[in-house]
Amino acid sequence: MTQQNTDERPGIAAAIVVHEGRVLMVRRRVTEGQLSWQFPAGEVEPGEEREDAAVRETREETGLTVAAVKLLGERVHPKTGRLITYTACQILGGTAHVADTEELAELAWVAHGDTLEYVPDGLFEPVQEYLDAALTS
Repeated sequence: MTQQNTDERPGIAAAIVVHEGRVLMVRRRVTEGQLSWQFPAGEVEPGEEREDAAVRETREETGLTVAAVKLLGERVHPKTGRLITYTACQILGGTAHVADTEELAELAWVAHGDTLEYVPDGLFEPVQEYLDAALTS
């Protein structure tokens, strides 16, 4: 069941990018609420599909060209109150780096067992289930 967005701002699209047994996470220069480390993400533009926004934001923030594979789910984020969708993406090309130096401070490829160090409150259950399968296979 989809929760209603309690915020009038556009929704957020996040990309879950797995490569060589690790997931890509970024640290924003300015935290959003209590969030510091998160997945590449940004606002969905008018007329843009959520999956396309996740792909675009990943390219803008990290320099990676990715393709959307599967929409994992959506929720109103408990810390920010923003509607956020999570899309699994695969890398098509490029090397991950901080491409948007105004927004990002750093990025990291995080091992499966280390995600709680970056996101202490845990991940959205469908994202965790996807990572459990993708990072342990």
